[in-house]
Amino acid sequence: MYEPIRTKSVVHRVGTGNSDHPDYPHSSRGEALDIQLAGHLAALLAVTDELGLVESAERIAGQVARLRGEQPARLPHAPTGDTGDTVTLHQRAHDLAARALLVAASRADTTAAILAAERMDAHAAALDSVGMAGAH
Repeated sequence: MYEPIRTKSVVHRVGTGNSDHPDYPHSSRGEALDIQLAGHLAALLAVTDELGLVESAERIAGQVARLRGEQPARLPHAPTGDTGDTVTLHQRAHDLAARALLVAASRADTTAAILAAERMDAHAAALDSVGMAGAH
């Protein structure tokens, strides 16, 4: 069978009164979800910028700024003219928007969830227009 664990656990739960590391930063589940959501939206922003979707990128950047407390770093991207690249970028954006939607729903962040759902719909429509209906 299995040998019993003989050492103390190194995992510490938030709020358990562990005073061994009082300066160690602890985050709540909500804070962790906000960080995760901001990350997914930042990745979506990079792809949206690369696609040249300026208005959508500005809306996404606003949500990232709200979650992080500062404007996201952005690099200017020229829209790609290659259809293969565009298809790949729309698929990636659709997938990132789906991830953002899941986290936003878990966090009960209605504004981010609506934005993510709108982006999913927009990228699905873009994929449909180039004949990639089965890709999503």
